[in-house]
Amino acid sequence: MDKLDYQILQSLNTNARKSFRNIAKELKVSFSTISNRVKKLEDEGIIGKYIPVINREKIGFDLTALINIKLTPGKLLEVQKKISEDYHVSGVFDITGDWDSLVVAHFKDRRDLNSFIKKILLMDFIERSNTQMVLNIVKNEKIVEITKKY
Repeated sequence: MDKLDYQILQSLNTNARKSFRNIAKELKVSFSTISNRVKKLEDEGIIGKYIPVINREKIGFDLTALINIKLTPGKLLEVQKKISEDYHVSGVFDITGDWDSLVVAHFKDRRDLNSFIKKILLMDFIERSNTQMVLNIVKNEKIVEITKKY
């Protein structure tokens, strides 16, 4: 990746629907250069997909929970995969420390969260969990800041 690739990524991070013509104009290069570079970034997996950033609160998912899970040794990936399939879940992570996995999930209300917790505690290989409710979100960006300097 060179300076132009980083500039293209930064431009797309600002607005993924921005036309290649507008990006070319903004960066003072040709349309075909932008088109070829974006295709290369996609082919290399640097750009994975283009998605809308949805405000979960506006669609009724006002409650965010961080759920730590302790699992039976050797069953981590199997359980994580199953949990990740639930529509409430936006992230599943392997973590260090006293817990094996961290789940980030979003709920309509406490009853919705309660049902989810009871459901996962009934799953095989889950030994225990600890749930924290998010009170205030200070930052939760989906945009990746491009920090490489040239």
